[in-house]
Amino acid sequence: MDLFEKCRQFTRADEVKASGLYPYFRVVQENEGPEVLMEGRKVIMAGSNNYLGLTGHPAVTEAAMDAIRKYGTSCSGSRYLTGTIDLHGELEERLARFLGYEAVLLFSTGYQTALGSIAGLVSKGDYIVSDKENHACIVNGAMMAKGGFAEFVRYKHNDMQDLERVLARIPADAGKLVVTDGVFSVSGEIVDLPELTALAHRYGARVMVDDAHAVGVIGQGGRGTASHFNLTDKTDLTIGTFSKTFASLGGFIAGPERVINYLKHTSAALIFSASPTPPSVAAALAALNILEAEPERVDRLLVLAETIRKDLKSLGFEIIDSPTAIVPVIVGEVEKSLVFWRKLYDRGVFVNCFIPPGVPPTMSMMRTSYMATHRVEHLQRIVDVFKEVGEEVGMLEAVSREV
Repeated sequence: MDLFEKCRQFTRADEVKASGLYPYFRVVQENEGPEVLMEGRKVIMAGSNNYLGLTGHPAVTEAAMDAIRKYGTSCSGSRYLTGTIDLHGELEERLARFLGYEAVLLFSTGYQTALGSIAGLVSKGDYIVSDKENHACIVNGAMMAKGGFAEFVRYKHNDMQDLERVLARIPADAGKLVVTDGVFSVSGEIVDLPELTALAHRYGARVMVDDAHAVGVIGQGGRGTASHFNLTDKTDLTIGTFSKTFASLGGFIAGPERVINYLKHTSAALIFSASPTPPSVAAALAALNILEAEPERVDRLLVLAETIRKDLKSLGFEIIDSPTAIVPVIVGEVEKSLVFWRKLYDRGVFVNCFIPPGVPPTMSMMRTSYMATHRVEHLQRIVDVFKEVGEEVGMLEAVSREV
Protein backbone atom coordinates (compact mmCIF):
# COMPACT_ATOMS: atom_id res chain seq x y z
CA MET A 1 0.00 0.00 0.00
CA ASP A 2 1.23 3.49 -0.84
CA LEU A 3 2.42 5.29 2.30
CA PHE A 4 0.48 8.39 1.22
CA GLU A 5 -2.85 6.59 0.79
CA LYS A 6 -3.94 7.36 4.36
CA CYS A 7 -3.27 11.04 3.63
CA ARG A 8 -5.53 10.99 0.60
CA GLN A 9 -8.25 9.21 2.59
CA PHE A 10 -8.17 11.77 5.39
CA THR A 11 -11.03 14.09 4.47
CA ARG A 12 -12.61 14.94 7.83
CA ALA A 13 -10.93 18.36 8.06
CA ASP A 14 -12.01 19.18 4.50
CA GLU A 15 -15.60 18.27 5.33
CA VAL A 16 -15.65 20.51 8.41
CA LYS A 17 -14.08 23.36 6.41
CA ALA A 18 -16.77 22.97 3.75
CA SER A 19 -19.43 23.29 6.46
CA GLY A 20 -17.94 26.60 7.63
CA LEU A 21 -17.37 25.26 11.15
CA TYR A 22 -13.61 24.65 11.05
CA PRO A 23 -12.13 26.25 14.22
CA TYR A 24 -8.40 25.59 13.70
CA PHE A 25 -5.45 27.42 12.12
CA ARG A 26 -7.32 30.72 12.24
CA VAL A 27 -4.96 33.53 11.29
CA VAL A 28 -4.28 36.34 13.75
CA GLN A 29 -3.43 39.47 11.75
CA GLU A 30 -2.70 41.75 14.70
CA ASN A 31 -2.28 40.85 18.35
CA GLU A 32 -3.14 43.40 21.01
CA GLY A 33 -3.64 40.94 23.87
CA PRO A 34 -7.31 40.74 24.90
CA GLU A 35 -8.40 41.85 21.43
CA VAL A 36 -6.95 40.59 18.15
CA LEU A 37 -7.58 41.17 14.47
CA MET A 38 -8.88 38.07 12.65
CA GLU A 39 -10.27 38.08 9.12
CA GLY A 40 -10.20 41.85 9.14
CA ARG A 41 -12.26 42.36 12.31
CA LYS A 42 -11.56 42.76 16.01
CA VAL A 43 -12.50 39.83 18.23
CA ILE A 44 -12.10 39.27 21.95
CA MET A 45 -9.39 36.68 22.53
CA ALA A 46 -10.54 34.17 25.14
CA GLY A 47 -8.34 31.31 24.02
CA SER A 48 -4.76 32.53 24.41
CA ASN A 49 -2.12 31.27 26.83
CA ASN A 50 -0.71 34.80 27.12
CA TYR A 51 -1.72 34.65 30.77
CA LEU A 52 -0.09 37.84 32.04
CA GLY A 53 -0.67 39.74 28.79
CA LEU A 54 3.04 40.36 28.23
CA THR A 55 3.47 39.52 24.53
CA GLY A 56 3.01 43.16 23.58
CA HIS A 57 4.48 44.74 26.71
CA PRO A 58 6.92 47.52 25.69
CA ALA A 59 9.69 46.24 27.97
CA VAL A 60 9.41 42.74 26.47
CA THR A 61 9.38 43.84 22.84
CA GLU A 62 12.20 46.34 23.40
CA ALA A 63 14.35 43.68 25.09
CA ALA A 64 13.85 41.37 22.11
CA MET A 65 14.83 44.11 19.65
CA ASP A 66 17.87 45.09 21.70
CA ALA A 67 19.02 41.45 21.69
CA ILE A 68 18.72 41.28 17.91
CA ARG A 69 20.82 44.42 17.58
CA LYS A 70 23.54 42.97 19.83
CA TYR A 71 23.54 39.25 18.96
CA GLY A 72 21.63 38.95 15.68
CA THR A 73 18.57 36.79 15.09
CA SER A 74 20.09 33.37 15.83
CA CYS A 75 22.87 31.69 17.77
CA SER A 76 23.57 29.44 14.75
CA GLY A 77 24.39 26.38 16.79
CA SER A 78 23.42 24.12 19.65
CA ARG A 79 23.96 25.01 23.29
CA TYR A 80 26.53 22.21 23.38
CA LEU A 81 28.77 23.82 20.76
CA THR A 82 28.64 27.44 19.55
CA GLY A 83 25.07 28.34 20.52
CA THR A 84 25.43 29.55 24.10
CA ILE A 85 25.44 33.29 24.82
CA ASP A 86 25.54 35.11 28.13
CA LEU A 87 21.77 35.65 28.07
CA HIS A 88 21.21 31.88 28.31
CA GLY A 89 23.24 31.67 31.50
CA GLU A 90 21.60 34.76 32.96
CA LEU A 91 18.10 33.40 32.38
CA GLU A 92 19.03 30.00 33.81
CA GLU A 93 20.43 31.57 36.99
CA ARG A 94 17.47 33.95 37.38
CA LEU A 95 14.89 31.22 36.89
CA ALA A 96 16.63 28.89 39.34
CA ARG A 97 16.49 31.58 42.02
CA PHE A 98 12.90 32.49 41.20
CA LEU A 99 11.63 28.89 41.32
CA GLY A 100 13.77 27.83 44.29
CA TYR A 101 15.95 25.19 42.59
CA GLU A 102 19.70 24.68 42.37
CA ALA A 103 19.91 24.93 38.60
CA VAL A 104 17.98 25.39 35.36
CA LEU A 105 18.65 24.25 31.79
CA LEU A 106 17.06 25.94 28.77
CA PHE A 107 15.68 24.08 25.74
CA SER A 108 14.52 25.46 22.40
CA THR A 109 10.82 24.73 23.02
CA GLY A 110 8.65 23.57 25.88
CA TYR A 111 7.79 20.42 23.92
CA GLN A 112 11.47 19.60 23.47
CA THR A 113 12.03 20.15 27.17
CA ALA A 114 9.76 17.24 28.08
CA LEU A 115 11.14 15.00 25.34
CA GLY A 116 14.74 15.83 26.12
CA SER A 117 14.44 15.65 29.89
CA ILE A 118 12.47 12.41 30.13
CA ALA A 119 14.34 10.54 27.40
CA GLY A 120 17.66 11.94 28.65
CA LEU A 121 17.07 10.93 32.26
CA VAL A 122 15.20 7.62 32.06
CA SER A 123 17.00 4.61 30.60
CA LYS A 124 16.80 0.84 30.29
CA GLY A 125 15.15 -0.78 33.31
CA ASP A 126 13.78 2.52 34.69
CA TYR A 127 10.06 3.28 34.93
CA ILE A 128 8.10 6.34 33.83
CA VAL A 129 4.79 6.65 35.71
CA SER A 130 2.46 9.11 34.00
CA ASP A 131 -1.01 10.56 34.57
CA LYS A 132 -3.33 9.43 31.75
CA GLU A 133 -4.22 13.05 30.93
CA ASN A 134 -0.68 14.39 30.77
CA HIS A 135 0.25 16.61 27.85
CA ALA A 136 1.39 14.95 24.61
CA CYS A 137 4.96 16.14 25.15
CA ILE A 138 5.19 13.99 28.29
CA VAL A 139 3.64 10.98 26.56
CA ASN A 140 5.98 11.30 23.59
CA GLY A 141 8.99 11.78 25.84
CA ALA A 142 8.00 8.59 27.64
CA MET A 143 7.58 6.76 24.32
CA MET A 144 11.08 7.86 23.28
CA ALA A 145 12.45 6.50 26.55
CA LYS A 146 10.46 3.30 26.01
CA GLY A 147 12.25 2.94 22.68
CA GLY A 148 15.42 2.86 24.76
CA PHE A 149 13.88 0.00 26.77
CA ALA A 150 12.55 2.01 29.70
CA GLU A 151 9.13 0.99 31.03
CA PHE A 152 6.12 3.28 30.58
CA VAL A 153 3.05 2.87 32.80
CA ARG A 154 0.08 5.15 33.40
CA TYR A 155 -2.40 5.74 36.20
CA LYS A 156 -5.94 7.12 36.17
CA HIS A 157 -6.21 10.88 35.99
CA ASN A 158 -5.33 12.53 39.31
CA ASP A 159 -6.27 9.26 41.06
CA MET A 160 -3.80 8.78 43.88
CA GLN A 161 -5.14 5.35 44.82
CA ASP A 162 -4.44 4.16 41.30
CA LEU A 163 -1.01 5.78 41.40
CA GLU A 164 -0.20 3.80 44.51
CA ARG A 165 -1.47 0.61 42.86
CA VAL A 166 0.92 1.24 39.94
CA LEU A 167 3.89 2.13 42.14
CA ALA A 168 3.38 -0.91 44.36
CA ARG A 169 3.77 -3.22 41.35
CA ILE A 170 7.12 -1.77 40.24
CA PRO A 171 10.27 -3.50 41.52
CA ALA A 172 11.57 -1.70 44.57
CA ASP A 173 15.10 -1.43 43.16
CA ALA A 174 14.05 0.10 39.82
CA GLY A 175 14.53 3.77 39.01
CA LYS A 176 11.14 5.49 38.96
CA LEU A 177 10.00 8.88 37.67
CA VAL A 178 6.44 10.05 38.36
CA VAL A 179 5.51 12.69 35.78
CA THR A 180 2.43 14.90 35.88
CA ASP A 181 1.05 18.15 34.60
CA GLY A 182 0.87 20.73 37.38
CA VAL A 183 -2.12 22.46 35.83
CA PHE A 184 -3.69 20.16 33.25
CA SER A 185 -3.79 21.99 29.95
CA VAL A 186 -7.29 20.97 28.85
CA SER A 187 -9.29 20.99 32.09
CA GLY A 188 -7.31 23.52 34.12
CA GLU A 189 -7.35 21.12 37.08
CA ILE A 190 -4.44 21.14 39.54
CA VAL A 191 -2.64 17.92 40.37
CA ASP A 192 -3.00 16.52 43.90
CA LEU A 193 0.67 17.21 44.51
CA PRO A 194 0.71 16.67 48.29
CA GLU A 195 -0.51 13.08 47.96
CA LEU A 196 1.53 12.44 44.81
CA THR A 197 4.82 13.50 46.38
CA ALA A 198 4.06 11.52 49.53
CA LEU A 199 3.44 8.37 47.48
CA ALA A 200 6.46 8.94 45.29
CA HIS A 201 8.78 9.26 48.27
CA ARG A 202 7.20 6.24 49.96
CA TYR A 203 8.01 4.09 46.91
CA GLY A 204 11.41 5.60 46.13
CA ALA A 205 10.33 7.52 43.03
CA ARG A 206 11.37 10.94 41.78
CA VAL A 207 8.82 13.58 40.78
CA MET A 208 8.66 15.74 37.66
CA VAL A 209 5.94 18.40 37.29
CA ASP A 210 5.13 20.10 33.98
CA ASP A 211 4.26 23.68 34.92
CA ALA A 212 3.58 25.05 31.43
CA HIS A 213 0.18 26.35 32.56
CA ALA A 214 1.16 27.00 36.18
CA VAL A 215 4.19 29.31 36.29
CA GLY A 216 2.87 32.85 36.33
CA VAL A 217 -0.59 31.57 37.23
CA ILE A 218 -0.52 29.82 40.63
CA GLY A 219 1.88 29.67 43.56
CA GLN A 220 3.55 32.48 45.49
CA GLY A 221 4.11 35.29 42.99
CA GLY A 222 3.34 32.85 40.17
CA ARG A 223 6.05 30.33 41.09
CA GLY A 224 3.95 27.35 40.05
CA THR A 225 2.46 24.16 41.41
CA ALA A 226 5.16 23.21 43.91
CA SER A 227 5.00 26.70 45.40
CA HIS A 228 1.18 26.57 45.43
CA PHE A 229 1.38 23.60 47.81
CA ASN A 230 4.59 24.73 49.56
CA LEU A 231 6.29 21.58 48.25
CA THR A 232 9.23 22.88 46.25
CA ASP A 233 11.60 20.87 48.43
CA LYS A 234 9.59 17.69 47.71
CA THR A 235 9.25 18.27 43.95
CA ASP A 236 12.46 17.04 42.34
CA LEU A 237 12.04 18.54 38.88
CA THR A 238 9.88 21.24 37.33
CA ILE A 239 9.68 21.76 33.58
CA GLY A 240 8.02 24.64 31.81
CA THR A 241 7.75 26.80 28.74
CA PHE A 242 8.33 30.42 27.73
CA SER A 243 5.45 30.44 25.22
CA LYS A 244 2.79 31.35 27.76
CA THR A 245 3.49 33.52 30.81
CA PHE A 246 6.94 34.48 29.53
CA ALA A 247 5.69 35.85 26.18
CA SER A 248 8.39 34.11 24.17
CA LEU A 249 9.48 30.69 22.88
CA GLY A 250 11.57 28.03 24.57
CA GLY A 251 11.47 25.80 27.62
CA PHE A 252 13.32 24.91 30.80
CA ILE A 253 13.89 22.22 33.39
CA ALA A 254 14.67 23.15 37.00
CA GLY A 255 16.16 20.75 39.53
CA PRO A 256 19.30 19.61 41.38
CA GLU A 257 22.57 20.83 39.86
CA ARG A 258 23.89 17.30 39.33
CA VAL A 259 20.76 16.29 37.39
CA ILE A 260 20.90 19.42 35.24
CA ASN A 261 24.59 18.83 34.56
CA TYR A 262 23.83 15.24 33.52
CA LEU A 263 21.11 16.35 31.09
CA LYS A 264 23.47 18.95 29.59
CA HIS A 265 25.67 16.07 28.46
CA THR A 266 23.10 13.36 27.65
CA SER A 267 19.94 14.98 26.27
CA ALA A 268 19.80 14.57 22.50
CA ALA A 269 17.05 17.20 22.22
CA LEU A 270 19.47 19.73 23.71
CA ILE A 271 22.70 18.63 22.05
CA PHE A 272 21.32 18.29 18.53
CA SER A 273 19.00 21.32 18.42
CA ALA A 274 19.78 24.95 17.74
CA SER A 275 19.71 26.96 20.94
CA PRO A 276 16.95 29.41 21.94
CA THR A 277 17.39 32.59 19.90
CA PRO A 278 18.69 35.83 21.45
CA PRO A 279 15.36 37.72 21.11
CA SER A 280 13.47 34.78 22.63
CA VAL A 281 15.75 34.61 25.67
CA ALA A 282 15.78 38.38 26.11
CA ALA A 283 11.97 38.51 25.93
CA ALA A 284 11.67 35.78 28.56
CA LEU A 285 14.11 37.63 30.82
CA ALA A 286 12.11 40.83 30.48
CA ALA A 287 8.90 38.95 31.25
CA LEU A 288 10.51 37.45 34.34
CA ASN A 289 11.50 40.96 35.45
CA ILE A 290 7.86 42.04 35.18
CA LEU A 291 6.57 38.93 36.95
CA GLU A 292 8.92 39.55 39.89
CA ALA A 293 8.19 43.30 40.03
CA GLU A 294 4.42 43.06 39.52
CA PRO A 295 3.07 39.92 41.24
CA GLU A 296 -0.31 41.65 41.36
CA ARG A 297 -0.73 40.58 37.73
CA VAL A 298 -1.04 37.00 38.95
CA ASP A 299 -3.66 37.99 41.51
CA ARG A 300 -5.67 39.91 38.91
CA LEU A 301 -5.54 37.00 36.47
CA LEU A 302 -7.04 34.59 38.99
CA VAL A 303 -9.72 37.08 40.06
CA LEU A 304 -10.80 37.57 36.45
CA ALA A 305 -10.88 33.83 35.75
CA GLU A 306 -12.89 33.16 38.91
CA THR A 307 -15.33 35.94 38.02
CA ILE A 308 -16.14 34.48 34.63
CA ARG A 309 -16.18 30.95 36.04
CA LYS A 310 -18.91 31.97 38.49
CA ASP A 311 -20.84 33.94 35.86
CA LEU A 312 -20.89 31.05 33.38
CA LYS A 313 -21.87 28.58 36.10
CA SER A 314 -24.68 30.85 37.25
CA LEU A 315 -26.10 30.76 33.71
CA GLY A 316 -26.27 26.98 33.88
CA PHE A 317 -23.20 25.94 31.92
CA GLU A 318 -21.24 22.88 33.00
CA ILE A 319 -17.80 24.13 34.06
CA ILE A 320 -14.74 22.20 35.18
CA ASP A 321 -13.84 23.87 38.48
CA SER A 322 -10.26 24.78 39.32
CA PRO A 323 -8.59 28.00 40.52
CA THR A 324 -6.48 28.55 37.40
CA ALA A 325 -6.65 30.69 34.25
CA ILE A 326 -8.39 27.93 32.26
CA VAL A 327 -12.21 27.78 32.30
CA PRO A 328 -13.57 24.91 30.18
CA VAL A 329 -17.26 24.92 29.20
CA ILE A 330 -18.55 21.41 28.46
CA VAL A 331 -20.76 21.17 25.37
CA GLY A 332 -20.72 17.40 24.88
CA GLU A 333 -21.34 16.48 21.25
CA VAL A 334 -18.77 17.16 18.56
CA GLU A 335 -21.15 18.71 16.04
CA LYS A 336 -22.83 20.90 18.63
CA SER A 337 -19.40 22.05 19.80
CA LEU A 338 -18.38 23.06 16.29
CA VAL A 339 -21.63 24.99 15.86
CA PHE A 340 -21.21 26.57 19.30
CA TRP A 341 -17.68 27.69 18.43
CA ARG A 342 -18.78 29.22 15.14
CA LYS A 343 -21.62 31.16 16.74
CA LEU A 344 -19.24 32.55 19.37
CA TYR A 345 -16.74 33.53 16.69
CA ASP A 346 -19.37 35.20 14.51
CA ARG A 347 -20.31 37.34 17.52
CA GLY A 348 -16.70 38.39 18.07
CA VAL A 349 -15.44 35.96 20.75
CA PHE A 350 -12.63 33.52 19.98
CA VAL A 351 -12.22 30.42 22.15
CA ASN A 352 -10.60 27.02 21.60
CA CYS A 353 -12.84 24.16 20.49
CA PHE A 354 -11.61 20.84 21.91
CA ILE A 355 -13.05 17.67 20.39
CA PRO A 356 -11.94 14.01 20.42
CA PRO A 357 -9.28 12.68 20.48
CA GLY A 358 -8.15 15.70 22.50
CA VAL A 359 -10.96 15.04 24.98
CA PRO A 360 -13.15 11.97 25.76
CA PRO A 361 -16.03 11.24 23.32
CA THR A 362 -18.76 13.05 25.29
CA MET A 363 -16.59 15.87 26.64
CA SER A 364 -16.20 18.22 23.67
CA MET A 365 -15.76 21.70 25.08
CA MET A 366 -15.09 25.36 24.64
CA ARG A 367 -11.77 25.78 26.42
CA THR A 368 -11.59 29.40 27.47
CA SER A 369 -8.53 31.00 29.05
CA TYR A 370 -7.87 34.47 30.39
CA MET A 371 -5.23 37.16 30.70
CA ALA A 372 -4.41 39.64 33.42
CA THR A 373 -5.00 42.35 30.80
CA HIS A 374 -8.62 41.44 30.09
CA ARG A 375 -10.96 44.23 31.17
CA VAL A 376 -14.33 43.88 32.87
CA GLU A 377 -16.12 44.85 29.65
CA HIS A 378 -14.34 42.00 27.84
CA LEU A 379 -15.57 39.50 30.40
CA GLN A 380 -19.10 40.85 30.31
CA ARG A 381 -19.20 40.56 26.53
CA ILE A 382 -17.91 36.98 26.70
CA VAL A 383 -20.60 36.04 29.22
CA ASP A 384 -23.33 37.76 27.19
CA VAL A 385 -22.30 35.95 24.00
CA PHE A 386 -22.11 32.59 25.77
CA LYS A 387 -25.63 33.18 27.08
CA GLU A 388 -26.96 34.06 23.61
CA VAL A 389 -25.35 31.03 21.98
CA GLY A 390 -26.29 28.70 24.84
CA GLU A 391 -29.93 29.65 24.41
CA GLU A 392 -29.75 29.27 20.63
CA VAL A 393 -28.39 25.73 20.75
CA GLY A 394 -30.67 24.69 23.61
CA MET A 395 -27.96 24.04 26.20
CA LEU A 396 -29.20 26.38 28.91
CA GLU A 397 -32.79 25.18 28.62
CA ALA A 398 -31.64 21.57 28.80
CA VAL A 399 -29.62 22.27 31.94
CA SER A 400 -32.52 24.10 33.62
CA ARG A 401 -34.91 21.22 32.95
CA GLU A 402 -32.53 18.80 34.67
CA VAL A 403 -32.30 20.88 37.86
